[in-house]
Amino acid sequence: MKKILWIFILGLAFINICNAQVDLAPSSKSAILIDAKTGTVLYEKDADISYPPASMTKIMSMLLIMEEIDKNNLSLEDKVLISKNASSMGGSQLFLQEGESYPVKELLKGIAVASGNDAVVAMAEKIGGSVEGFVDMMNKKAQELGLKNTKFINPHGLDSEGHVSSARDMAMIAKELLKHEKILEFTSIYEDYLKKNDGSSIWLVNTNKLVRFYEGVDGLKTGFTKEAGYCLTSTAQKNNLRLISVVMGEPTSDERSSDTTNMLNYGFNTYEIYTAFTKDTSLGSKRVEFGKKDLVDLALVNDYVKLLKKNEEKPSYSFEVNVDKLKAPVKKGDIVGKAKVIDNGNVVDEVDVTVLEDIPKANLWDFFNKNLNNITAGKKIIK
Repeated sequence: MKKILWIFILGLAFINICNAQVDLAPSSKSAILIDAKTGTVLYEKDADISYPPASMTKIMSMLLIMEEIDKNNLSLEDKVLISKNASSMGGSQLFLQEGESYPVKELLKGIAVASGNDAVVAMAEKIGGSVEGFVDMMNKKAQELGLKNTKFINPHGLDSEGHVSSARDMAMIAKELLKHEKILEFTSIYEDYLKKNDGSSIWLVNTNKLVRFYEGVDGLKTGFTKEAGYCLTSTAQKNNLRLISVVMGEPTSDERSSDTTNMLNYGFNTYEIYTAFTKDTSLGSKRVEFGKKDLVDLALVNDYVKLLKKNEEKPSYSFEVNVDKLKAPVKKGDIVGKAKVIDNGNVVDEVDVTVLEDIPKANLWDFFNKNLNNITAGKKIIK
């Protein structure tokens, strides 16, 4: 009886060992690794516990800056005046002086590479009208993204009571920032110079050493304070697979890099992105009322991709398209309907559908010409 009991106990222990997740970031307080396209979590460790994020805070600041640029509310060439408040910032800084002015692109470079607190405060005042106004924008954006463990008190990340985030939340902010691909032109810089108003130059060196020493790493942001420890939100791309990793509360910068390297190696060695259907492939055609053309090809708004383990069998998807009547004008990129994604007879997803070309509204001459030509031959028509 005792022998059977011991066999049972050993069996349970073996199952627990098999099911236990290897600690890829043993030195960190919390960590996470996600696929940047799908958001799929590949590894996590206490990822929802709030900690001070230090200068990783600037990922949210950079996100708001990039949004303003993409909305045409701000240009990379716009000049930003350095206030007394911005010039007096402590911590990592570019030693900007009150009354100087710099193009947005230079301040953005200073934020991304050298983590300039003076630069990010100057940008906060430019966009938000004040630091407080900008911080309100940061917290509203956090709410929009559904972040549950984040509260910003400042735009730079210097320790302040109540200024916290989590590994999962930082990964979600990074995922949103990466939608603005131009940011990588700044975060991928390892070293550069900032030319000052007086003609002198400041040497900028990226504190994220992996930008130089890990193939594919092109961002995003380190952080360090005594309270936060060493932190890093990193991103890397290989073979169309882009990963985002976050470590928080590391004891040293070397351990920060080591744990990040472990996670990235695991992700790239284990997973791959499978493009099941591209956005430029026709799903069939749909009639367009009052258009210069009677038919327009339908397509997905985005490539349909899945994250798979390497050597995993590739799924074969079909699409059930549902599009209401189309009336000209219609534009490529407009969402005109939905498509159910079918796998082995089961609906596994639903995605947005657009058209492959712009169809302007027809005039009388167009209607006359269309009556002379039958352009529907051989077309699959989506009813």
